[in-house]
Amino acid sequence: MRLWPARVTVPSGRTSWEGYTTATRAAAAGGITTIVDMPLNSIPSTTTLDAFRTKLDAAKNQCFVDVAFWGGIVPGNAEELKPMLNAGVVGFKCFLIHSGVDDFPHVEQADLETALKTLQGTDATVLFHAEMDCACNGSKGNPEEYRTFLESRPAVMEEKAIDLVCEMCLKYKVKCHIVHLSAASALPSIVAAKEKGAPLTVETCHHYLSLNAETVPNGNTLYKCCPPIREKKNQDLLWDGLKKGYIDMVVSDHSPCTPDLKLLDKGDFMAAWGGVASVQFGLSLFWTNCRNYGMNLFDMVKLMCENTAKLASLSHRKGAIRAGYDADFVIWDPDVPFEVSKCFITHNVLFYIYPSSLAKGFRSTLLPINPWRISLRKLGDVVALSSEQFELRPLHIYILIELTNRYYTHYGINTT
Repeated sequence: MRLWPARVTVPSGRTSWEGYTTATRAAAAGGITTIVDMPLNSIPSTTTLDAFRTKLDAAKNQCFVDVAFWGGIVPGNAEELKPMLNAGVVGFKCFLIHSGVDDFPHVEQADLETALKTLQGTDATVLFHAEMDCACNGSKGNPEEYRTFLESRPAVMEEKAIDLVCEMCLKYKVKCHIVHLSAASALPSIVAAKEKGAPLTVETCHHYLSLNAETVPNGNTLYKCCPPIREKKNQDLLWDGLKKGYIDMVVSDHSPCTPDLKLLDKGDFMAAWGGVASVQFGLSLFWTNCRNYGMNLFDMVKLMCENTAKLASLSHRKGAIRAGYDADFVIWDPDVPFEVSKCFITHNVLFYIYPSSLAKGFRSTLLPINPWRISLRKLGDVVALSSEQFELRPLHIYILIELTNRYYTHYGINTT
C-alpha cells in the first residue's frame, strides 16, 4: 500500500453537465482533495466580481473536497481582474480561439496585452487555451470519421497560439500557463521561452497520454475534445516531454456534457460538443501508463501534486506531506487491477472512454482517508472525518501510518 499526498486538479462543468456535488464526489473517489473550477461552462461565466460572488454562493454546502476558482479574461473586462484577484480567484483563463460559449468570447492580442499590463506586479497566473484559427483548419471529409475532425484541428493551431503566449510571457513577465497541451511539436517553443526566462508552465492531460487517434472509433463522439487526441507518435513525444521535464504537470481537464450534446446518434465529430471526463480516474490511468515509459511514484507526486498546487498558488499548504500542510491523503495499492464499470462512476455523466481493463490502483483499493479533512482526535483506532481546518504535524504522520497499518492488518489485507 502507498500513503500519498492527495492531488490538486483542474476540472470544469455546468450543473446539468457536472455540479459541485457530483464533481467533488468524483474527485474524492479518485484521490483528489482539491479541484480548481474553470470560469466558463457556468452561468454566468466568471468574468466579473459579481459573477464570482454568485459562483461562491452556488458552491456553498455543495462540496466534498476543497475548491478554488479561476477567473476569466474576455475582451473588455480588464478592470474586473484585480477585484476578482483580491476576492480570492487564484488566476485567470482565456481562450485564443472561440470557446464554444457565447458569453466567454476569445481574446485578440490587444485584449491580451491590456490584461497582462493590468496583472503586472501581481502573483496571478494567466491560463491559455492555446489554439488559434488558421487557413488550414477546414472541415472537409466525412464528419463521422475521426480523421476529419483531427485534420480540422492540426498541430499548427497550437504552435501558432503557443508562439504568441511565449512572446507575451517574455514581454510582460506575468506568469503564464498553457492548458491541455496536445501537440508535442509545440514543445521546442516552450522550452526556448523558459530558457530565456519566461515564467511559463505547461500541462497535458490523461486522455492525451492514455489514448491515441489510431484507436478512436469512427462515429464515437465521446472521444472529441479540443485540442484533439492525436496520433501515437505524438503521444510518445508527450511522454518524452514529461520525462525530460518540459511538461510541468498532468491534469484531468474534466469537461463532461450531457449525452444529447455529444450527438451519439449521429456520430458527427464536427458538430458534437468536445470534452472528456477524467477527474475520477486520473490517478489510475497515469500510474498504469507511466511505468511503461520509465516513470515512477516520485514523478507522479511532482506532476500531479506538487506542481499543480504551485500553479493554483496553494503550494504553501497542499501538494506535499509536510508539517503545517493540510492533512490531505489518499491510500492506494498501485499493483491491484480494477475493472471499470458504470456502477463505480460518481461524476454526473456516466461516460468512460478508456479501456475498462486499463486501470491499476483503482477504487477498490483507494481509501480516501481524508476527502474533506482528517482529524486525528486521539491515539488509537479513531480516525474521524471533519470539515474543520487541520494542519499536519510530524506526529500525525506517524499516527496515520500506524492506524493505516492496523486497519489493513485487522482485515487481513496484504500491504507488501
